[in-house]
Amino acid sequence: MAARKTRRAQDTKLFVLDTNVLMHDPTSLYRFEEHDLFLPMMTLEELDNNKKGMSEVARNARQASRFMEELVAGMEHSLQDGVALETPSKGQASGRLYLQTEAITSVLPSQLPMGKADNQILGVVHHLQQMQPKRQVILVSKDINMRIKARAMGLAAEDYFNDKVLEDTDLLYTGMREIEPAFWDKNGKDLQSWQEGGKSYWKIKGPDCVDLYANQMLYQPADGFVSRVLSVEGKQATLESLKDYSHGKNAIWGITARNREQNFALNLLMNPDIDFVSLLGQAGTGKTLLTLAAGLAQTLESKIYTEIIMTRVTVPVGEDIGFLPGTEEEKMQPWMGALEDNLDVLNQSDAEAGDWGRAATRDLIRSRIKVKSLNFMRGRTFLNKFLIIDEAQNLTPKQMKTLITRAGPGTKVVCLGNISQIDTPYLTEGSSGLTFVVDRFKGWSHGGHVTLQRGERSRLADYAAETL
Repeated sequence: MAARKTRRAQDTKLFVLDTNVLMHDPTSLYRFEEHDLFLPMMTLEELDNNKKGMSEVARNARQASRFMEELVAGMEHSLQDGVALETPSKGQASGRLYLQTEAITSVLPSQLPMGKADNQILGVVHHLQQMQPKRQVILVSKDINMRIKARAMGLAAEDYFNDKVLEDTDLLYTGMREIEPAFWDKNGKDLQSWQEGGKSYWKIKGPDCVDLYANQMLYQPADGFVSRVLSVEGKQATLESLKDYSHGKNAIWGITARNREQNFALNLLMNPDIDFVSLLGQAGTGKTLLTLAAGLAQTLESKIYTEIIMTRVTVPVGEDIGFLPGTEEEKMQPWMGALEDNLDVLNQSDAEAGDWGRAATRDLIRSRIKVKSLNFMRGRTFLNKFLIIDEAQNLTPKQMKTLITRAGPGTKVVCLGNISQIDTPYLTEGSSGLTFVVDRFKGWSHGGHVTLQRGERSRLADYAAETL
């Protein structure tokens, strides 16, 4: 039995958790699969120092403490053997959690003062590595400088990767797929096609159908074929033809699609059967303009929705300018420059209306668009609303969940963002709420995504986006 325990200890790693990992993700205690965890006393001390307040960090610190209290309750005499994580994690983790139960005095380089919390944690890692030389002892920290110091001392250190949806954002689902002529040879043996309600449908069967997602856009540049995957059932898929929004007769509030991706986006935005749409793209690809045009057309013309609600994260690019006067809507106004700019474009589209007509249209549009702050979203329910979440790349996955779950019956949620323009200090392209939601919603029959690639703002904006 002892030999088996030793062999298991050598096969698995021992991860020493820094405080910032627990404050970033309290469930990280259950995310290390078969490996063991070690919590230094200084980590618990720092958790205690950060538990006060209403910030996300303070909430996470309190939650991490609750998880640990549940784990160690009634185990005062056996903590040296560690706490098994299998039952509390519902089978996600099979390792053990060890708490520091004795004073550890490790010899660190004289340049590192032992009074500092980070250095005490490094001392614990150093001590564990000496006590268990045959086992991999790894420090897990979100602090870059801490990882550099650990490596300088010859200790293994790595970032906490478990919250990242994707290692490489180039692998993120784009919502569309180019198909080759060979696609039809492989999947078109039992091809069925029919027309219904002014649209064409194709039922295909073959090995490639397994890799398709519902509401994915398929295109064949050679012959201009474009379609949407209506449903996927094993090796069978049904495709539906798209409406051509690049043609003037199908213009939405005077706006036509200028490229293939914009046409795909408008097909998703104008489809009442799709409740959730996410649009990714660099500056100037038309995300906000297309969304507002589709929202206005469905609110004021077809009256599917009662009003448009627009919200965004208030993260400044530069220094904060302090408190803003006025009501909630007036406070949000400086953040809504994108809304104003796009409304100007949409208002100019009716050339025959004249100044009076345009002024009346502007007032009508403003009466149907509400600007809301994220701070007051908890507990709300939106009925028959067209909800636009702008700059969604600055949201955490938790904030994104809070917002999307506000949707009541008949509400459509549209997330817009550019994951290369994240202003929130603790988010990366891999851990952004927008990346998270695109990855989790792919393949849902009532959700669609398109990554817009071509900038249509101006040649200057396109060149700047590429070269700067």
